[in-house]
Amino acid sequence: MSANPKIKMTATCRCGEVSFEATGDPIGSVVCYCASCQEGSRQLEALAGADRIREAGGGTAYVLYRKDRVACSKGAEYLKSHKLRETSATNRVAATCCNSAMVMTFDDSKHWVPVYRLRCHGPIPPVEMRICTKFKPSDVTLPNDVPQYTGYPGRFMARLLGAWVAMLLGR
Repeated sequence: MSANPKIKMTATCRCGEVSFEATGDPIGSVVCYCASCQEGSRQLEALAGADRIREAGGGTAYVLYRKDRVACSKGAEYLKSHKLRETSATNRVAATCCNSAMVMTFDDSKHWVPVYRLRCHGPIPPVEMRICTKFKPSDVTLPNDVPQYTGYPGRFMARLLGAWVAMLLGR
């Protein structure tokens, strides 16, 4: 059992030098196929010794948490942000000790943190949906195990909005 009973999930790098902890329930668990996630994941996978983070169809699986509920608990000195473009607000954060993809953060006002699902331990929800599937490779057939959306579905956006409101209200 965790030392802090509020911790619902931990995410660790492959070698164990970096850890993140998340409290509370996640906003959701998705696989994203957008062009940025595919390219960002390809770049992180190209780092020396890095693990594969994309699924066979090219999507990247994340567990999303409110940003006020996720923190690096160990090894922050090993974290390095990677951007697709210098002007991008999206940072794909990897642990330099073993080049494990850990989380995404944003330079703008986004209120959530996608944690790379493959790094997660503990009670994590199953994948709930596949989003931005219009960007998947044309020769890929996705399994029909969860709902699939070509963009960002209303229920996904409603969860993000609900999390933002709860965060503002301190709940």
